[in-house]
Amino acid sequence: MMALLFSQNEVTAFDRAIIAFVQGLESPSLTAVMKFFTFIGSFKAIIVISLFTMALLYAVLKHRIELILFTIVLVGTPILNRLLKEFFQRARPDLHRLIEIGGYSFPSGHAMNAASMYGILAFLLWRHIPTRWGRSLLIIFSSAMIVTIGISRIYLGVHYPSDIIAGYLASGCWLAITIAVFQRYQEKRSSFRVDRNSA
Repeated sequence: MMALLFSQNEVTAFDRAIIAFVQGLESPSLTAVMKFFTFIGSFKAIIVISLFTMALLYAVLKHRIELILFTIVLVGTPILNRLLKEFFQRARPDLHRLIEIGGYSFPSGHAMNAASMYGILAFLLWRHIPTRWGRSLLIIFSSAMIVTIGISRIYLGVHYPSDIIAGYLASGCWLAITIAVFQRYQEKRSSFRVDRNSA
């Protein structure tokens, strides 16, 4: 849907209005904050966070099958993003850039990385948090990180808002597919164990 809208220039007014509002908040301190969050969503930072999370899942939670799901989601996300960018080949905005970066714009790789990373992290940790307030904090933290990383890309002038939304939607689809397959596998695995024990 987003690709169709941008290809027909239906989102130009929306993009420019959001960019004008977000970049209208520019200040030295806010720029420093946004550069920090855009770094958190970068490939290097995602790798570090991923390694820490994988160590946690393996050493503390002892859930090796979840480690495989986590790895598949994170490895697949940049591959999917590259394929989509090469297909659509949308140039980056040139209105007011605070940092310089190459490559195509649609969909946002940072938005996809953030949505996949914190989305799958929330999914995996949810079942291990027994309290409602703990789960609420998990959702609030994950959502805040995803949204802030996306906004940072608009603020810094390297993405259109429609790039960010498309990135969220693309990762949402990817997460939905991988989690559905994972849940199906878990159900079959549990059913097999029940049948074997009853036999």
